[in-house]
Amino acid sequence: MMQDPTLMNRRHFLATQSMSVGSVALAWLLQHDDARAEPAKPPLERPTFDLKVKPTVHAPQATAMISFLMQGGPSHVDLFDPKPELAKRDGQKIPGDIQYDSPAQTDGSLMKSPWKFAKRGKCGMELSELLPGLAEIVDDITLVRSMQSGVNNHVQGLRALVNGGIVAGRPSLGSWLTYGLGTESQDLPAYLVLTDPEGVPVDGINNWANGYLPALYQGTVIRPREPRILNLDPPPHLQGLPQERFLSYLERLNARHLAARPGEHDLAARIAGYETAARMQSAAKEALDISKESAATHKMYGLDVKESREFGTRCLIARRLIERGVRFVQICTGNQDWDHHSSIAVSLPKECLRTDIPSAALVKDLKQRGLLDTTLVQWGGEMGRLPTVQKGAAVGRDHNTHGFSMWMAGGGIRGGHVHGNTDEFGHRAVENVVSHTDYHTTLFHLFGLDPNKLHFRRPNGEASLTDGKSAKVVRELLTHPERVA
Repeated sequence: MMQDPTLMNRRHFLATQSMSVGSVALAWLLQHDDARAEPAKPPLERPTFDLKVKPTVHAPQATAMISFLMQGGPSHVDLFDPKPELAKRDGQKIPGDIQYDSPAQTDGSLMKSPWKFAKRGKCGMELSELLPGLAEIVDDITLVRSMQSGVNNHVQGLRALVNGGIVAGRPSLGSWLTYGLGTESQDLPAYLVLTDPEGVPVDGINNWANGYLPALYQGTVIRPREPRILNLDPPPHLQGLPQERFLSYLERLNARHLAARPGEHDLAARIAGYETAARMQSAAKEALDISKESAATHKMYGLDVKESREFGTRCLIARRLIERGVRFVQICTGNQDWDHHSSIAVSLPKECLRTDIPSAALVKDLKQRGLLDTTLVQWGGEMGRLPTVQKGAAVGRDHNTHGFSMWMAGGGIRGGHVHGNTDEFGHRAVENVVSHTDYHTTLFHLFGLDPNKLHFRRPNGEASLTDGKSAKVVRELLTHPERVA
């Protein structure tokens, strides 16, 4: 695994310090002196699965990822994609065919954005006034204005974006990356999910499920409220040596039980989960404790503002997790938080106030700590919104999966770049279209992987994230497009 030596030293130092005395007490569990992958085994032998660091196909630019799952469909025409023609023809009927999710609530009238756009940063990227935080980091991001999935439904749209296809039961992106790469930290789960106090996104745990991959690669949820992880402290009578002896005995029993049941991946994952939980007693408490962060850091993440405090706390925790070697962190908003079919004039500013400053702060913080170069940050939802009005008690916008926006930063992504475009109204992606499979293929390239070569054997054949679908690495998004084969 190719790594920046400075970054490796920092992460490994922090991970070591986080364990302190606990690492000695649990030394009997630490079996990761050799972080290399196991050598290839004969195909007739039952495969084994672990989270040791794996070799990559080519030198990676990204080694960790933070994904903002903005579920519901942020309105690109009000946030990222200014359309002068939309403003000029406000109230007129949109020409051509258009797909509505709620056709009874619209007459096809165009609706201009009520918010002003302006050029930001040295690159001159145009953004809405609702995004003052993002405006400060535009020179570090690529804004893709030509995303397209064509799946006009929240559940299937999320599955396309997160799982690579619309059928239930597929592994999530984070599961594929931890399966293909392993993790630097054996003291924290490789894949962590920071959920919203208002609830999980639509489709629930499928957004971080392991699907048909071994359960070892599923996302681990961190609670949105304290205590974020339950039962980290053993009862008083088990603390110290009694717990060490008990866990040592349990380890021997589990090893014997597993040896008699080879190939039981769920059992192996459960045992590995218990071992990780023991190590987390010290590591997780330290990683989730933001009290020692400076007042300036708290302020940068918006923790001094009521509206952004909760989301900012999760963003700060995400940085601390990445800093300690976690491979993949997912930050979620609640069920349909961005699904503004009505009252968009009130709901969209409210959601931006909650999330914009913290999201941008995370990028700034990673950059100033030397982590952005190898940490890929992605922000987006499963769809955008239509340029037409949706009528109700208060107006909003309907779903649009034919053209929408997302942004990315770090991990080999270009800074200050706008990629692609939608038509004059923001309805359809018409220039440099990026499909969800293109997005996944590009991510895998940045991690040194090939999605068509990272397979998992199933009874009906080899399975992969893209399952052989036509896809490309989008060179224009990369700082080093010449490295694409």
